[in-house]
Amino acid sequence: MILLGLGANLPSAMYGPPPATLAGAIDALAAEGVALDRRSPWYRSAPLPAADQPWFVNGVIAVTTRLAPAELLAVLHLTEQRFGRHRRDRNEPRVLDLDLLDYHGRVEGGGGSPVALPHPRLHERAFVLLPLRDVAPDWHHPITGQSVDALIAALPPGQQIERIE
Repeated sequence: MILLGLGANLPSAMYGPPPATLAGAIDALAAEGVALDRRSPWYRSAPLPAADQPWFVNGVIAVTTRLAPAELLAVLHLTEQRFGRHRRDRNEPRVLDLDLLDYHGRVEGGGGSPVALPHPRLHERAFVLLPLRDVAPDWHHPITGQSVDALIAALPPGQQIERIE
């Protein structure tokens, strides 16, 4: 299973508010050979770390593709750029954020690899784990072996998130 995280807290010029932007991103990925298998409901979440910026809309999708992890990551970054994202500062507001969360349980990273699998911070983020559970309730972290429910139970306190769909 290949899992992608989606997020946005700014409107895009092409699609408008974040939920429409995220739906447009799913369509754009399909045009690049990344087929949607399942989609979580959208969630609304406070920025992490806490910041004076709009709340995010987040979700997780399960996809199928023939692209290798590095190729898929390149497609994700290109899609972000096409939607108007310019990477300047970490944790800045963004029109679109696409993350490669898991690629068939592979563990990669370090040694100059462009891809870190699984995503190195996914286990710390309610805005990833709650929608991930909707898409893949039996998923286990490829490194720790922990279930998604155990990871949710271990989340640091104070993360504000609500299902909006």
